[in-house]
Amino acid sequence: MLAPSIVLVEDDGPLRTLTARALREHGYAVRTAATGAEMWVALENEPADLVVLDIMLPGSSGIDLFRRLRRQSDVPIIFVSARGSEEDRVLGLELGADDYLPKPFSSRELLARIGAVLRRTEANGEDSAGSTAKRGGEVRFEGWTLSMARRELHSPSGAMVDLTGAEFDLLATFIGQPQRVLGRERLIELSRTRLGDSSDRSVDVLVSRLRRKLASAGGSAPIVTVRGVGYMFKAEIERD
Repeated sequence: MLAPSIVLVEDDGPLRTLTARALREHGYAVRTAATGAEMWVALENEPADLVVLDIMLPGSSGIDLFRRLRRQSDVPIIFVSARGSEEDRVLGLELGADDYLPKPFSSRELLARIGAVLRRTEANGEDSAGSTAKRGGEVRFEGWTLSMARRELHSPSGAMVDLTGAEFDLLATFIGQPQRVLGRERLIELSRTRLGDSSDRSVDVLVSRLRRKLASAGGSAPIVTVRGVGYMFKAEIERD
C-alpha cells in the first residue's frame, strides 16, 4: 500500500523541516512548500491525499490559496496558524477546512489530526451522501435541488443559493442521513468539517447560517433541533 501523500505549506524553515521529518518518520510521503507558488508546483507534479496549509504566508495568504484550491479539488485541508482565537476557528469552519490547528502545536497532535481527517475522508467515501456525489447525481427535497457534482443548491424558484464549502458539506451530510437525529460531533465527522477545538457553538453557528439561507430563499428550513441531542433533517429526499 502506498503511503498517504501530504503537501506541507509552511514558510517557517525550521518548523517546516521538523514537521516534515516527524511526518516522514510516521510513514507519510511528504512534499514541502514555503509559498503558494511552490504549493501549486508540488500539487501539479502529483496529487496529494492531504494538504497542511499555514494561513500566514508571504504573497498569497493561506485563505486565498484555500479558496482557489477548493474550487479545483476536494483534497482534505488542515489549516495551521498562529491565530488561534475562536473567531479564526469559526472562519476555518465556514470556509470548509477539515481541521484548524493553532500554533504552537506538537508533532503528536498534528499526527493525530491528520490520521483523524484521513480516516473520516475514507469513511465518507462510503456513506450515502458521498456515493451520490461520486455518481454526480442530484437530490431534491421540498422543491429544492442539490447538485452534488457541481456543488450547487437551487431554491424552489430556481435561483441558485450561495453556500460556503462548509455549508454545502453540512447540507450534504443532512441529506445523506434524513429523518435521523445527528449529534454535533457526528455532524463534524460525517461532513469532513472540523475545527481545531470543535465546540457546540461552532456547529450551532454553521447550522444557524444554513437554516437562514434556506429559510430566506424558500420558507422554513427543514432542519429541526432535537434539544439536548443535536439536529435532524426532516424533509423527504428524492434522488436521481
